[in-house]
Amino acid sequence: MEKVDNLDRKILNIIMNNARTPSKDVAIVCGVSRAAIHQRIQRLIEMGVIIGSGYDVDPKKLGYNTCTYVGVKLEKGSMYRGVVADLENIPEVVECHFTTGPYSMLMKVFARDNQHLMELLNDRIQHIKGVTETETLISLEQSMNRQIKLDTDPDAK
Repeated sequence: MEKVDNLDRKILNIIMNNARTPSKDVAIVCGVSRAAIHQRIQRLIEMGVIIGSGYDVDPKKLGYNTCTYVGVKLEKGSMYRGVVADLENIPEVVECHFTTGPYSMLMKVFARDNQHLMELLNDRIQHIKGVTETETLISLEQSMNRQIKLDTDPDAK
């Protein structure tokens, strides 16, 4: 597999901060041609380093005012994939992680309000085969949301 070098890291830091930064501006900061930036970005996509593109949407502007993290305990950890397949049918579940610790899974869920959240939990999530228990943590405010900052000299400590 190809390596991510310092120029790649520089490019990634810029576009992770604002994916709409024009290639010409990235090229100027990096001191290379716009074509080189385009080629590097394409290579990073092909390598699987860049895994998506799109816009972040504010769920609150769409009426989803309750952001919740739900810890899920499963009957058996091996039921994880089947439970995930069922969760994929619930659009309000936006993230799901197989975890260590007290929960088998940790999910991020958006709901319109507490009533909607209760319906999602009681009528949908807790009815999935293998789910034995849920614990809900409501986010009062998102204080940070960022991509990992890349050091342009990975060997520097």
